[in-house]
Amino acid sequence: MIDEARMRLLALCSLRIEGKSVDWSLLARCALKGHLDSLCEGFIPEESAAARQALPLLRQGLQGSALSDHFSRVESELEQAARVEAGLVTVLDAEYPENLRTVDDLPPFLFYRGKLDHQADARSVAVVGTREVTELGLSRTRRVARELSEAGYTISSGLARGVDTAAHRTALHFGRRTIAVIGTGITRCYPKENFDLAEEIADQGLIASQFWPSRTPGRDTFPRRNHVTSGISLGSVVIEASGTSGAKMQARVAAEQGRHVLLLQSLVDRQPWARKMVEDERATLVADTEHMLETLISPLRAKEVAPPAQLLFDAG
Repeated sequence: MIDEARMRLLALCSLRIEGKSVDWSLLARCALKGHLDSLCEGFIPEESAAARQALPLLRQGLQGSALSDHFSRVESELEQAARVEAGLVTVLDAEYPENLRTVDDLPPFLFYRGKLDHQADARSVAVVGTREVTELGLSRTRRVARELSEAGYTISSGLARGVDTAAHRTALHFGRRTIAVIGTGITRCYPKENFDLAEEIADQGLIASQFWPSRTPGRDTFPRRNHVTSGISLGSVVIEASGTSGAKMQARVAAEQGRHVLLLQSLVDRQPWARKMVEDERATLVADTEHMLETLISPLRAKEVAPPAQLLFDAG
């Protein structure tokens, strides 16, 4: 059972208006600031373009029914989470990941398997890259994940093929903590070939999902996953990534969130997007892990002026 406040927050997230839902990050920010009652009454105490866009949707979703009428969907999702022994943490909880709490595009809740570790996860670093990684890229991934974890950092990534898988496996091999932020509901595993890896992570680390437990993978879920993978971390190390890679998107998101963006020399030499980020001082070119460690202990970057894109998404 969960308390009334968390149930109301989840019910607000469950509102669907013509297949769309209110921007969840907006709901999370307002709830975090103590404005849950206002949201439930159809008011958004935030002055922003996102709030102006979301207000009609919120009021339409609440019109003609009590918020409690939407509890049934939430209860169904909670039952599915319980079947895989998944926990729930929301922005209303002290256990919510501290790094994630500080970004504008934070999710209102996470379903998770494994254990939350507030202290260890505050020192998380994302190691990400392409699914079509080269052998040299795999070698670099393993070295970076090993050396960062030996320095006391938790390795976060997205459970995808290629770089992500190598980063997780390396951390586990050396008995270090790793976080997998997945692009599906917590009851699912994608790709299926990583099922055993996911079970090992759940046993020794943490699997986290910002989606409803029943959520299937979709075109929107993996880009949104990148926001959480970046936000839960102090910085993102990109090993290999083309101009169309999700890891390139994560580098951009990390810069917007004010996180460290660490790009390998080999990546900057080969990829114009990476070179441009370094030239614009939105990323740091790093020659080795020692340089990464020096960068990670420096103050986080100031957030970019441009706000993150507002999300009106399929709530399925």
